[in-house]
Amino acid sequence: MPQMGSRARWRQSWAPQPLTPLMEGPGPEMQEEGTKKESSWEVIREWFRTQKISPGGSFSQSFYGTIHAKTQDLRLLLGVLGCPLAPIPSAHDPTVSIHIKDTPFETSTAKYIIQQYLAATGCLKQQKDTKNMYATGMVKMICCETEISSGKNVKCLGTRSSENGCFVLWQMLPGMWSLELVVGDHKVVAGSNGKTVWRHTPWLGTHAAKGPQRPLRRIIQGLDPKTTASLFTNAQCLGENRIGTVDCFVLKVSADRAAVVERSEGPAEVIRHILYGYFCQKSGLLIYLEDSHLTRVPTQDNDTVFWETTIGSSIGDYRDVDGVLIAHQGRSIATVFRFGELSMQHSRTRMEEIWTIDDVMFNVPGLSMDHFIPPADIFNNINSP
Repeated sequence: MPQMGSRARWRQSWAPQPLTPLMEGPGPEMQEEGTKKESSWEVIREWFRTQKISPGGSFSQSFYGTIHAKTQDLRLLLGVLGCPLAPIPSAHDPTVSIHIKDTPFETSTAKYIIQQYLAATGCLKQQKDTKNMYATGMVKMICCETEISSGKNVKCLGTRSSENGCFVLWQMLPGMWSLELVVGDHKVVAGSNGKTVWRHTPWLGTHAAKGPQRPLRRIIQGLDPKTTASLFTNAQCLGENRIGTVDCFVLKVSADRAAVVERSEGPAEVIRHILYGYFCQKSGLLIYLEDSHLTRVPTQDNDTVFWETTIGSSIGDYRDVDGVLIAHQGRSIATVFRFGELSMQHSRTRMEEIWTIDDVMFNVPGLSMDHFIPPADIFNNINSP
């Protein structure tokens, strides 16, 4: 159990950093550690410039050919797979009764599937309420190759380098969580106090997320069935599909337009964010989770660049923890696709994370709201007039 530090000591552990929005996409800092950019999207532009194609059709030297290649690969991995958020906020208690009258068939079917999921995981017969949760796990992150195309020429860059790491996750309902993730020689810290979501990386400093408060994606990958179910409260059932050899029901939920507009920052406009859940027809358990996030960013050349980040997670090895089935391993594959409206040039980067859960504990004694206080710079910003 962690040391229960005071509010003042928590603040002192963070040096003030300039605030920029939390970026959900690739974000390796291409400059020195001490140099900070005002906009996270400037980092993305710089990341692509290092891999651009010259006018004659030849490829310029990418960062994969430099001595910093491994570091940039790891930063890209952590920026995309380290602590992404779910597309939408958690809804009300998903265990409420289903009302069929005046409910579209696709919606009522989805509600029934979610009730079966809650029953399969043991949440419906759980004797006591879960107030908080603690989990530790191991990760292996793999940066695969980047494909760059100019329409006529295609080149694949990079090697399948990997790094091992670990994480510690705390959650307190409603809506508070804290994550520490260490991979290689890099550490990412993120959290939520129920109102503000933030993230800290050594190369970008501290960032606050814009828009509605949303749960950590790592939590809904089988660690907290009730939070997962709450995300699909208003989902639609798209029908059936197969994951490998397993027949599944497919549910879809999208962030509404007002929410994605609120998450936009400056010229970077979030277009959509969609979540798909694949629930096994035989067991009722969630075995695959996929979300797709699309952002439009104008360039200085009057072009429009789109960044589409897709993360698909296979979820398995469910084990009983205090009467609830918790997934203890999985694999996430992320694809970052960059394309423009006015040119044939595009890039696609694929990366991977393999994760296992070592320990899970519910209702940890002594865990309080003080453990989820944001860093001092965000805390002061929130309370400033």
